[in-house]
Amino acid sequence: MSAAPVRSPTLRPHRMKKEESFLGKLGGTLARKKKAKEVSDLQEEGKNAINAPMNPSTVDVHPEDTLLEENEERTMIDPNSKEDPKFKELIKVLIDWINDVLVEERIIVKQLEEDLYDGQVLQKLLEKLADRKLNVAEVTQSEIGQKQKLQTVLEAVHDLLRPHGWTIKWNVDSIHGKNLISILHLLVALAMHFRAPIRLPEHVSVQVVVVRKREGLLQTTHVSEELTTTTESSDFNFFSPNPERDAFDTLFDHAPDKLSVVKKSLITFVNKHLNKLNLEVTELETQFADGVYLVLLMGLLEDYFVPLHNFYLTPESFDQKVHNVSFAFELMQDGGLKKPKAHPEDVVNLDLKSILRVLYNLFTKYKNVE
Repeated sequence: MSAAPVRSPTLRPHRMKKEESFLGKLGGTLARKKKAKEVSDLQEEGKNAINAPMNPSTVDVHPEDTLLEENEERTMIDPNSKEDPKFKELIKVLIDWINDVLVEERIIVKQLEEDLYDGQVLQKLLEKLADRKLNVAEVTQSEIGQKQKLQTVLEAVHDLLRPHGWTIKWNVDSIHGKNLISILHLLVALAMHFRAPIRLPEHVSVQVVVVRKREGLLQTTHVSEELTTTTESSDFNFFSPNPERDAFDTLFDHAPDKLSVVKKSLITFVNKHLNKLNLEVTELETQFADGVYLVLLMGLLEDYFVPLHNFYLTPESFDQKVHNVSFAFELMQDGGLKKPKAHPEDVVNLDLKSILRVLYNLFTKYKNVE
């Protein structure tokens, strides 16, 4: 009679371990499915609306984006638009510009929505650009405090932009709500108004999905939002380089070693006249930027007194400096000179090439005036 086979002592524990592992995985799977279903339920209505046949483009909708009150609406940028190279370039150029302006403040912006929504960076940016101090709390942690600061900052922005015909496409709620489209509209407007020394990409548009809740149902529409255009036909030749190159373009590009000679000649010319008022220029870029010396110089060259109420003798803001330079340009045209190729904002922004163009035109006409 043969002996019964001996069972391996390792088989049973091994099987139990497999069973336990299987049950553990089953429990984990069920738990994950339950959580996934909860999220899916929240997303279902929004995704169905956005993926309707009339709107074939798919959008990654977060649960909080579909929980809307009646008549409330929310906007989202189509993911395909976010991948557009020109859209990415626009964001990069604006971020680099902000960081350049605020370098002395030791502020580094990495993401527009996250870094600008509370008004802190916008406050510093506007104060630097407009050369004025805003009466707001420096640090605000609460939502109410942040919105109050934003309100003050945006009111100051609107006071600057509205007189120049800008359409306001942002508000406190959209900026604080981290709406990237609103933030971009605001920054593009500021960059153009203050003649930022940057080149923005032309014709940047994005597809925006607008989700609205009507009678308990979500309705979506797709609209194209234009962020930048071209300004070739206007005075604000901003996004495109000026096709009319002149001697100063050549000088800067091919003969920078001769730049110091040109500057020295122009400094000698302007001081010959400004010395009559006990004034002296040593730095062309900075001392002509507020327009005061330009106005006084025109009066000396044309031999008349410029009434002080026509310009700001001690300008404090960007707009006051632009006013002075613009007024000086008008005096130049009254004196028989052509309209300067430079923009007043370029002079205020310390653009040396623009300042040299203006002064060289004066030198050409008035170099023999005693």
